[in-house]
Amino acid sequence: MRNVATFCDYFVIASATSLRHVNAIASGIEEGLIKNKIKPLFKLPSNDASGWVALDFVSVIAHIFYKPIREFYELERLWSDAKRIRVTSKKLK
Repeated sequence: MRNVATFCDYFVIASATSLRHVNAIASGIEEGLIKNKIKPLFKLPSNDASGWVALDFVSVIAHIFYKPIREFYELERLWSDAKRIRVTSKKLK
């Protein structure tokens, strides 16, 4: 992102299958980073019903969308000049 925006280095964009799923993913990201002493700029709202949660960790901003909301806003299209890095999850054994 740094080549197209001055406010962060990376966007992480994720989809969720429900509003509850959005909040669970956001909580998991926040908890995992706080365990590693990385704190967000602001506290995550509990039970957000908007379908879009943004977590700002200064150089990385994580966007967690309810899938229909993600399709509506299409952040990938809005920031299409930024280099894409695809990350896939590893299955737990």
